[in-house]
Amino acid sequence: MRFSDIIGQQELKRHLTDSIDKGRISHAQLFTGKAGAGTLPLAIAYAQYLNCPNRKDGDSCGVCPSCQQIAQSAHPDVHFIYPVNKQGKKSGEVVLSAEFLPLWREIMSQSGGYFTRQEWYEKLDLGKTLQGMISAKEADEIIRRLSFKSFQSKYKVVIIWQAETMNEEAANKILKILEEPWENTIFLLVAERSDLLLKTILSRTQETSVPSLKVEDLTALSHGSEQERRSMARLAAGDLIQMRRMVQGEGDELREECFELFCRLMRLSYNDKHLELLDWADEVAQLSREQQRQMLTHSSRLLREAYMLHAGLGQISYLWGEEAKFCNNFAPFIGNQNIEILISEIESAMRQINQNGNARIVFTHFALAVSKQINRLK
Repeated sequence: MRFSDIIGQQELKRHLTDSIDKGRISHAQLFTGKAGAGTLPLAIAYAQYLNCPNRKDGDSCGVCPSCQQIAQSAHPDVHFIYPVNKQGKKSGEVVLSAEFLPLWREIMSQSGGYFTRQEWYEKLDLGKTLQGMISAKEADEIIRRLSFKSFQSKYKVVIIWQAETMNEEAANKILKILEEPWENTIFLLVAERSDLLLKTILSRTQETSVPSLKVEDLTALSHGSEQERRSMARLAAGDLIQMRRMVQGEGDELREECFELFCRLMRLSYNDKHLELLDWADEVAQLSREQQRQMLTHSSRLLREAYMLHAGLGQISYLWGEEAKFCNNFAPFIGNQNIEILISEIESAMRQINQNGNARIVFTHFALAVSKQINRLK
């Protein structure tokens, strides 16, 4: 993975290469942001540049043995750790990342490093409810691997993807290594939610916040007129994964389902249909975690668009079709008095879902809270 393979993030890529060129290499670094912004590819490109003997023009060469091995997730001094689990696991059975390395290489090859946690769980065939995790045994394995001398490169690198899935015991063991690191050993943690990591780990890492991609970075990935491409890029919200889904039409059915759920929530809220709102919450609770997150994300976008229409900024709205029709009709009920509270409720529900909260409880509270706010502008 070369920096030139990564979409956008030009300023951040220059910062990362400059830090290595000037010898400012922190032994523990944290890349935070959405998977679709390129957090994992940036961490891998950083490791590749760090160990490339033929760096040139702010990038690794891509052809030396070290670069080729890292590109194939096969470098003996670059270790990948990620949340794992499996169906039918026996009591006391240890499940480690190395067991699933072929699947990891497969999804890396297919996606270029741009994939979500849920897509990884689907690759592992975990079903709707089983979740992956980074266990204490995995932390022990990291320590064991790092106890050996490096095989061929100066730096030993550990890339921990979805670091927030470490359980507390694993996090504490990793913390001990971060406090007393081996020489020339680099930890690159990749996380979407840094607030879910131990504060002591955060205090010992140098955080790199990876921003969402710019609209200009995504427009070239779609087809159609300039306006259509910009509209699609804006709807992707700076997320390459979402943009790919939209271009390929894979997300059409899910977006339609999310839109229908949003419309029903707003209508039931407006009409004070509390019993029906409980049915709505039960229906959403049956969806997969990824579908629930998508529904909340779409709801946030539609609420913001409705607020812009309410504020008279329809000329910069990117809605069309049924979404435009509904939001135009509902815009009078989304204003200064409730927009911030509604978005806050969405963010709260998202946090709880990401923390594996009880979906029925989460969405029951969410639906009733939304209903209360919609009625403020009736």
